[in-house]
Amino acid sequence: MMKALVYTGPEELAYRDEPDPVADRDEVLIRVDAVGICGSDMHAWHGHDPRRVPPMILGHELAGEIVAGPGVGSRVTIDPIINCGHCEYCLQGRDNLCTNRRMIGMNRPGGFARFVTTAARRIVDLPATLEAREAALAEPAATVLHALDLGTRALRRPLPECAVLVQGGGAIGMLAALLLQGYGVRRVAVGETNTLRRASVARCTSAEAFDPVAATPPASAFDLVVDAVGAKSTRDSALAAVKPGGVVVHIGLLDWATEIDMRKLTLGEITLIGSYTYSMLDVRAAVRALADGVFGDLGWVEERPLSEGAAAFRDLAQGRAAAAKIVLRP
Repeated sequence: MMKALVYTGPEELAYRDEPDPVADRDEVLIRVDAVGICGSDMHAWHGHDPRRVPPMILGHELAGEIVAGPGVGSRVTIDPIINCGHCEYCLQGRDNLCTNRRMIGMNRPGGFARFVTTAARRIVDLPATLEAREAALAEPAATVLHALDLGTRALRRPLPECAVLVQGGGAIGMLAALLLQGYGVRRVAVGETNTLRRASVARCTSAEAFDPVAATPPASAFDLVVDAVGAKSTRDSALAAVKPGGVVVHIGLLDWATEIDMRKLTLGEITLIGSYTYSMLDVRAAVRALADGVFGDLGWVEERPLSEGAAAFRDLAQGRAAAAKIVLRP
């Protein structure tokens, strides 16, 4: 038996014994060394994700060591999306849109446990210099790389020349600000309502951190807006803040369908892009970027034991954690 943090119902997590997973053919068994709490895990914990049905071991941002299956002894992270490999999207290299995709921590057991299994073809080897705590951020870092790649392709001017607004100072927003900084973008603003997180953004990045409730972003002032929240309010403010001819990249999924200012979108020829997760190439690129220090020293990441995971979820939900990312250690 292994210890695992199990989602048992809305706002309920149980740290308990669970059967050790067994790797099937073409799978690996990974001993988890570090696993991050994602916004989608929080969404599920609140009972807002019908795809994650309790009882379920959540968690998909992980790093560890293969203890059974191909590559035993290798330190790895994973692409938690297990694609089919043969649908039209897989054949296009867009495995994140796979028609038949499954995902660790969504419809198969995840990484909030001592061990987890996944497809051997979805693992990414880690450089010796990259610690497990840092490697656990490969998945959110890949999400940011993917989103900024989509946004950059749609811009009419080089990214470093652009003014960029990032909505949300959580892990995705923090990593976006750091990556934009690494890309040489000089004008980056990050809107974050939580005082503690806003201070972390100001301390760890060169971005202007502000409270979007107290200070509304200026209208039509940004070439690129990255919505890492996905609330009705941030969708509205994204469309208000973007310049005519600009680009809005929508990552966050806090709220479901909402109305947006379609008149400005149309008259301003604004490009609105939905960005969902990443490809395997993005995960590999994220690992390289983390190892090369593109995202800085990651001093804003907090570590806690997996046994204290339930308290970590509560602290995040109630805004008591300054860290944009909490990594749990089994």
